[in-house]
Amino acid sequence: MQAVLLTGNGGYDKLEFRDDVPVPHPRAGEVLIRIGAAGVNNTDINTRIGWYSKAVSDATEAGGSAGFTDALDDGWSGAAFAFPRIQGADACGRIVTVGAGVDHARIGERVLVEPVFRGEGRFDVVYFGSEVDGAFADYARAPSVHAHRIDSALSDAELASFPCAYSAAENMLTRIGLAAGESVLITGASGGVGSAAVQLARRRGAEVTAMVGGDKASAVKALGADRVVPRDADLVKLFGESHFDAVVDVVGGALFASLLQALKPGGRYAAAGAISGPIVNLDLRTLYLKDLLLIGCTVLEPEVFANLVGYIERAEIRPVLAATYPRAEIVAAQESFLAKRHVGKVVLV
Repeated sequence: MQAVLLTGNGGYDKLEFRDDVPVPHPRAGEVLIRIGAAGVNNTDINTRIGWYSKAVSDATEAGGSAGFTDALDDGWSGAAFAFPRIQGADACGRIVTVGAGVDHARIGERVLVEPVFRGEGRFDVVYFGSEVDGAFADYARAPSVHAHRIDSALSDAELASFPCAYSAAENMLTRIGLAAGESVLITGASGGVGSAAVQLARRRGAEVTAMVGGDKASAVKALGADRVVPRDADLVKLFGESHFDAVVDVVGGALFASLLQALKPGGRYAAAGAISGPIVNLDLRTLYLKDLLLIGCTVLEPEVFANLVGYIERAEIRPVLAATYPRAEIVAAQESFLAKRHVGKVVLV
């Protein structure tokens, strides 16, 4: 089959497009999926460039093209990353065969793959496209329980924009318990996770303030943001030191301290990314004197993905598809992704 192999940490030369990769065979409890489309995510680039190494403290874009020469051999789970690997956490496709113990009636189903595969314990998980091969290929296998049937008129490319970004966003909103009438600040709101969070927070009836680059403000406002402010805005000057009930952050870096200042006493902060830099300035007095709750979000709550499929099928949220590229043009797709001139998702077809 055709597939993109990540052969090591580094630059674009570590992405190898091949047409002689063996088709995987589903094991017991698994299904084999013919991939129709697969989204590009920050984690694909972060893994390629070695950004998850604790030796790296820069923003993603600093190593986006060439990688980080000081990266150590560790992945985002903390374990050493195994190469070669087929990346791709976002998958839309159809089941073509099943492993032992899976109902043959599933063959032919159109599915979205839940990208976090849960085991027995809360944190007994593996990540699709990271610890196991993912969707940058003609075929991928996944546990049957994590291949969710989807009934939608949307295209494969549109559906492939949902799994990783929207589940990450919905998971953050679930973890902080965002409720109708509450005020939420969303950073990086033009990206995949951020634009998803805008729609999903609006769906919950929250008052949404989005931080984006100036030329993307109108597009993000059209997704449901009540207010759009520049990504370098002085939040305390605009809103005061206690304005928001919650913050959804995928940016990190120098912005972090002002995000906590802008939270109300008892406010909740959720993080699922740090594209502007993983090292932040935390004044513990802000944390404890305001009784803030800081939550790191990676492992999905069990109900998140099934809920997301329901939102899609009922058209309560919509895809934000910025661009599509043939799988063979993955380097061009990642270059476009890193340029950050788009709103929404870049997808390989």
